[in-house]
Amino acid sequence: MGEEKPPRGTVTEDTLFITSAETHEFEDVRRHGCVGNGQIEGEMLGPMEDNKKDEKKASVIKENECKQKLLGVLREMSVVHSDGLTVWRETIRECGALLKKSPPDGDSSTSALRCEVADSLSCLMVSGSEELVSRVIRVKVQDGNTFHFPVTVIVPFHARYRGNYRDVAVKIMDEDRRVSYITPVTTEGLYGGQKGSFAEVKVYSLGLFAVVSCLKREHYTVQRRGLSLKLVMDPRICLNYLAGSFSVPVMAQAMIQPVEAVLLTAVKSKNDEYGVVASTSPLLYLTHPRSQPLRRPLAVTLPCPPNPDKKRGQTENQDSLRVSTSPQWNHRVSNRKSILAASVKSKEKCNESLAVLGSREKHWSVLDQVSAKNQQNGLVSFDLTENFDRLLVVRLLCPLPPGVLTSLAEELEVAVCCHSVTVVLQRRRDEPHAVLVAALPSRDLSWELNRLRAQGYSGPVDTSSEVSMCEADQLLLCFSGNITSKVGGQDDKNESAQERLTFHSQRKNHLLLRLTEVDPFGNYSSPHYKGTLLFHKVTRAQLEWRGDKAALKDTKLLGDPVCKLSLTLPKKARKTNQPIVARIKLCEDTDSMPDSLLQWLSDELSEEEISLLAVSLRLRRSAAQMVKLRAGDSSSSRAFHLLAMWRRGLPAVPHQPKASQLARCLARSGRPDLAQELLLRQSAAAGVVV
Repeated sequence: MGEEKPPRGTVTEDTLFITSAETHEFEDVRRHGCVGNGQIEGEMLGPMEDNKKDEKKASVIKENECKQKLLGVLREMSVVHSDGLTVWRETIRECGALLKKSPPDGDSSTSALRCEVADSLSCLMVSGSEELVSRVIRVKVQDGNTFHFPVTVIVPFHARYRGNYRDVAVKIMDEDRRVSYITPVTTEGLYGGQKGSFAEVKVYSLGLFAVVSCLKREHYTVQRRGLSLKLVMDPRICLNYLAGSFSVPVMAQAMIQPVEAVLLTAVKSKNDEYGVVASTSPLLYLTHPRSQPLRRPLAVTLPCPPNPDKKRGQTENQDSLRVSTSPQWNHRVSNRKSILAASVKSKEKCNESLAVLGSREKHWSVLDQVSAKNQQNGLVSFDLTENFDRLLVVRLLCPLPPGVLTSLAEELEVAVCCHSVTVVLQRRRDEPHAVLVAALPSRDLSWELNRLRAQGYSGPVDTSSEVSMCEADQLLLCFSGNITSKVGGQDDKNESAQERLTFHSQRKNHLLLRLTEVDPFGNYSSPHYKGTLLFHKVTRAQLEWRGDKAALKDTKLLGDPVCKLSLTLPKKARKTNQPIVARIKLCEDTDSMPDSLLQWLSDELSEEEISLLAVSLRLRRSAAQMVKLRAGDSSSSRAFHLLAMWRRGLPAVPHQPKASQLARCLARSGRPDLAQELLLRQSAAAGVVV
């Protein structure tokens, strides 16, 4: 019996055997000595049959030789495959050894990582409609250390506004500034001794980490048979793709940006032409493959609230009908006026229209060929024959030109990302040199100020007018006057040292400044040092990466300040142990009026006489105020400072008759007796007999 062969395509421990139908046929030949279905009968063979048998034997021998050659080739192939399998086995063993050597989660090797706070880069971590809800964290491997991935990163965050339209994601920017988003595992509760919300992700690269609030994205596939979809974010919004809308199955994406009524009112207040706009639908963002145009109409249903004045008009009409039952004449007149007003409103309601706008490549246009229809419960439906990136429906009381409608859509798209902000300066009473700069939402201003007071900021409050700011916009602080900051000031030419306040709608926008005076001898006529804080607005588009920091592209892009707030600092009282005469000491040999003479004259003058003498000496009002500030409440000390200041302001001319000039001023102020006594004392001191 021959050896049993394994089935075709089987792999044994040593070699890879590949068999085929031909090999089985060869083995049949070897076993039976012939190929075919006929039966061999030896007794009937003749000479011709013997020749044929010899020929068959020769052909069998040749076939066996071919078979041996074929088997040799197959053995070589088997060896090659076995070598490849051996290499794979060795590779798998090495990988297993590495996995055994890698430390488990929470091992001490995590000390090879370094974590830093990089809030100064928050202006570059958001884009589009994203909002930052956490601090910016930088994670990197320390020099000379190795680390095995993956690594679990947990970032605490606080989202004020979430709802149906927004979701949170962890945004990662690696060392090459490539951006990726990961949907985190969010947890609520205690972690590491802290209570709050945490976003947990497993990553295979390090860099900058931040939690952002972004619009929810709904991904869906449109098959050839069509699709009827109600968006999860808002089930009122429906997309109905007919069968054959696309030639192949396509992946699509939808997002919703709600437009609040308060926001629409704010936009309408900026332009009188928008007054006929009754309401708008949410902004619908659609993403389809550009290579696949719509082959059949797409039915879209959007909520667009009815005219809010409609219900009000119905209420007024009902009230007018009730009033008409009264027999009094004045009531009938008022009823007639209300009926006329109701008729006018009914005409306005009859003229209501719907306009559909679409945007493609950031360019809005009015879709005149699209007809929108009113449905129940304030829904509007229409059919699209082309792909658009964004859609908006506007309810109008009367028609508007296409240019006005496109401007309205552009302003709404910008306004949904903008916030009205009030800049506030707040102090603590016990720290006059520390001032808190805060950018607070205008609609919550009173509530936010109460929170600051509860934190100890009970000093005077300075507020600015409303400033419109978008997410990640910055306020660049510039100081003018006699007050600056200890970190960066008006004389600091290094832009990175200047104080900046980055605005994030869902974060605390606070900046604590330490103020100091520029010139300690400045503002001498005021009990306070004075200065001004200028705020320049810097948008995200004006910022760029410069090395590892965020910098302004061009300082020339800074325009006029958006607001200015005044600063004051109290002056410190100067303490000295020297007498007044020694504080303002002049050499006796160069001055004909010694300090002793001025001190005697100061003791002889009253408050009113000091004021009259200051006018006669033609001293400035600011000089008199500074004397009052420095001398205190003592009239004699004030008079001495006044006379010393007058003497210091005289030109340095030798042998100038200062005493006679002062005597004339005393005589004009009503004290000629003191003038004569002054001349006698001055002559006696100089040794001259008058």
